[in-house]
Amino acid sequence: QVHLVESGGGSVQGGGSLRLSCAASEYTYRSYFMGWFRQAPGKEREGVAAIYTSGGVTFYGDSVKGRFTISQDNAKNTLYLQMNSLKPEDTAMYYCAAATRPNSAGWYQTNKYNYWGQGTQVTVSS
Repeated sequence: QVHLVESGGGSVQGGGSLRLSCAASEYTYRSYFMGWFRQAPGKEREGVAAIYTSGGVTFYGDSVKGRFTISQDNAKNTLYLQMNSLKPEDTAMYYCAAATRPNSAGWYQTNKYNYWGQGTQVTVSS
């Protein structure tokens, strides 16, 4: 059973842009928190951005502040991540995640989320 499906990844030169999309099943989209994570080879999964779905409050990792924007389209049950001014260090597999049960974990912690997509690869060349 698939709850989250990412798309929009690809290869781009440094300084370029990509927009990732995460299509969510209706149930999953009733999550109270949704986020984007990334994982590069040999590294831990890292929180990129998150959104408190009912209030629209957003959170960003320090490395992407001012370059990435998380947003949601409730009518389409879709979460987005607009990525501008991409750098080679942004290269990673990007995952969409949803939290359907309130908990005290931080937005950047993987154990906050109980649903995950399969990921979409982003590769940035210098």
